Amino acid sequence: MATITSNTSLSSSATVAARPFQQWPPPCRRTCTHSCVPSTSKYCITGSGGLHDSGTQHCVQSSSAHFTQRRMRGALLISQAGPAGGMGSHGGALGEPVDNWPKRILVGLAVGYIALVVLVPFFNVFFQAFAKGIIPFLEHCLDPDFLHALKMTLLLALVTVPLNTVFGTVAAINLTRNEFPGKVFLMSLLDLPFSISPVVTGLMLTLLYGRSGWFAALLRETGISVVFAFTGMALATMFVTLPFVVRELIPILENMDLSQEEAARTLGANDWQVFWTVTLPNIRWGLLYGVILCNARAMGEFGAVSVISGNIIGKTQTLTLFVESAYKEYNTEAAFAAAVLLSILALGTLFIKDKVEQAAAAESRK
Repeated sequence: MATITSNTSLSSSATVAARPFQQWPPPCRRTCTHSCVPSTSKYCITGSGGLHDSGTQHCVQSSSAHFTQRRMRGALLISQAGPAGGMGSHGGALGEPVDNWPKRILVGLAVGYIALVVLVPFFNVFFQAFAKGIIPFLEHCLDPDFLHALKMTLLLALVTVPLNTVFGTVAAINLTRNEFPGKVFLMSLLDLPFSISPVVTGLMLTLLYGRSGWFAALLRETGISVVFAFTGMALATMFVTLPFVVRELIPILENMDLSQEEAARTLGANDWQVFWTVTLPNIRWGLLYGVILCNARAMGEFGAVSVISGNIIGKTQTLTLFVESAYKEYNTEAAFAAAVLLSILALGTLFIKDKVEQAAAAESRK
């Protein structure tokens, strides 16, 4: 446990502790020895091993051996995971040059496989959508059923992403900061949406909230519709997107040094202030990355939403369901138009994801 330095009087320490938290100066940018990246929190570790409030001379000292160990561990963790849960490391390391034929063949096979499986179908969607010109494409995009499907897709993302962001942040902090019976089992349950088929998820929700389901009587009394309604679609989307944020944050919080949070509490900050000024700045890249993945999954969900929504045109149909129904009705132009819009949304998601990774990598190199 850190101790107060001998050159600091008790009266001055009391003054610092009583100092209002909101009046402290802006965060400093010294390099924290535990992570080898610039600290974005109010508290940082000085080169001499002291943890102090920026703008004051009052340090909380720890042994140099402790911080040497943390420095070595931090460097190892950064090399493995990066400052944002694995982001930003895709270009930070130098690979071996492709200077012989076996390596060239392997690279060629990888590129050919990606081109065959990903690039050719992707560009074919755009080719088919604009095969008859831009005017038919725009006419399909202005179709009322198309616009309603787009509206439902955006509404689902608007509802599920914020809820799962809040849940994932709270769950990750509590799981990493506390020890309790059943913790391992609870963390395993977070991966359940990854292992269960989305179609099975939709069926489970239908059996629970349908006319003969467990909650049928309660739903009839309250007048709430779940099956074949937006409520059920939101529940299904929330289930399949639940793990993304929490799974991005747990590794970051587990590798995060708690000395900054302890210093904030020592200087009078409450839990809410500690979160906003210390925890959130350290997890912001991982949090944003999880939100991006959650949003992409919400907009592209098909199986679970298809089962519980009933795929009712103009009522419970999303863009992914619109593509299926239009293609089955041999309205291929409308199906490809919707697919183009989904592809544009996917490209936008990838662009934002790449920018987040670049920002995280740039911060780790500072």
